[in-house]
Amino acid sequence: MTSLHSNPLFSRLAEAERILVSGAGGGFDIYSGLPLALSLLHQGKQVYLANLSFSALGGLPIEDWAAPDLAAVTPDSALHQSYFPERTLAQWLHRHQYPSTVYAFPQTGVRPLRAAYQALIELHRIDAVVLVDGGTDILMRGDEAGLGTPEEDLASVAALSALDDIPTRLVAAVGFGVDAYHGVNHTQVLENIAALERDGAYLGAFSIPRATREGALYLDAVAHAQHHTPQRPSIVNGSIAAAVRGSFGDVRFTDRTRDSELFVNPLMSLYFAFDLPGLAARCLYLDRIEDTHLMRQIHSRIAEFRESVVTRPPRRFPH
Repeated sequence: MTSLHSNPLFSRLAEAERILVSGAGGGFDIYSGLPLALSLLHQGKQVYLANLSFSALGGLPIEDWAAPDLAAVTPDSALHQSYFPERTLAQWLHRHQYPSTVYAFPQTGVRPLRAAYQALIELHRIDAVVLVDGGTDILMRGDEAGLGTPEEDLASVAALSALDDIPTRLVAAVGFGVDAYHGVNHTQVLENIAALERDGAYLGAFSIPRATREGALYLDAVAHAQHHTPQRPSIVNGSIAAAVRGSFGDVRFTDRTRDSELFVNPLMSLYFAFDLPGLAARCLYLDRIEDTHLMRQIHSRIAEFRESVVTRPPRRFPH
């Protein structure tokens, strides 16, 4: 039981000394965790960053691999590759004099991903993990009208859910609404959050104010990433950053959204925090992907599950 004036997520991390903040779903997801990571660093914690990567990690030299399926990305890694969010973040961290290694996991199944997480946890004696999702499709349990893009997110949840020796494992989702493009019904997101509250797994919500040091640094990091990845800037983090700045409606920050109508709003700047084992316990197909070794196996197992389940009909938000 915590007090109303305290933040439950940070209260759960108060005793932790070595914390891993990890992007669950690939791409620029780790940027979604940057305000949390910076806040923990500013509290004097040892913080390590990781991300399930969409980059071409196979071309990295052998000395960049800390363990099988675990690359240690630095500001100078793989200069031939233009799309490399982990390296772009490492360069930004170095510019601001923060620890600048960002670990990267290739897209694999649950078993090798769990082994890579275990290697990273042992390497730095991690005692708490915060898994971060840019968007809220990580909260989909499987019977919703649409799941968004669940493969990477739930691979990460499954990989960490069995690592019971880590005393604190949390999930933070930011960017409420951005998954509508991928078919997520956000009334069902709210329904799932309510169910997680009943289970005792919901830790509340809080915003990223731009007037904070961490909020300002996050805006700078997103702008830096947009500048250095002009062909494929992050729509998710661009939307979150626009919300942090106070923008509203169909905000334009990249040509990638020219055929879509965005709805940037203050809810996008909210972190929703959860207990990871509690979240994992509600997923209806987590056992089906447990023994996977390849990402395409996860995709096919989820597709098979969807064929066998009666989905909940989508609901309109009534207000």
